[in-house]
Amino acid sequence: MEDKNPIDLVTDLGRDIGEYIRTQRSNAKISLRQLSKLAGVSNPYLSQIERGLRKPSAEILQQIAKGLRISAQALYVQAGILDAPAGGPLVDAIHAAGELTDRQKQVLLDVYESFLRDNRISENPTAQSTVEGPDVDGKEPVSRVPSPEE
Repeated sequence: MEDKNPIDLVTDLGRDIGEYIRTQRSNAKISLRQLSKLAGVSNPYLSQIERGLRKPSAEILQQIAKGLRISAQALYVQAGILDAPAGGPLVDAIHAAGELTDRQKQVLLDVYESFLRDNRISENPTAQSTVEGPDVDGKEPVSRVPSPEE
């Protein structure tokens, strides 16, 4: 297998993010022109992104995510700006669900994490380590499962 040069890798990333945006737009049943208006990005530039001719900045990806009503994190991961979060296929599916708002996705992830935590505790009662942190709205502290990075 031959190694690709860095320019080809950047081109591939641009093509991948463009295809991903096009798929998300198609799933949302939004025209290119509609997304252009919703995201505040020119129609020709958005078309070039979708065709893999341009690699958008993080700021442009955030605008596109807002227009598509999907997580900017999902676009950052697809564009290679962020590493994919650990979590498996269910977590990935929740993050990729374009028909859900960011708030709905976070609630689903919180419920899923609470089930995992409960299962770990029932299997090993001494595994009840939690970290105090703000709840989803950032108001009251709640216990949560620490991430692998903590």
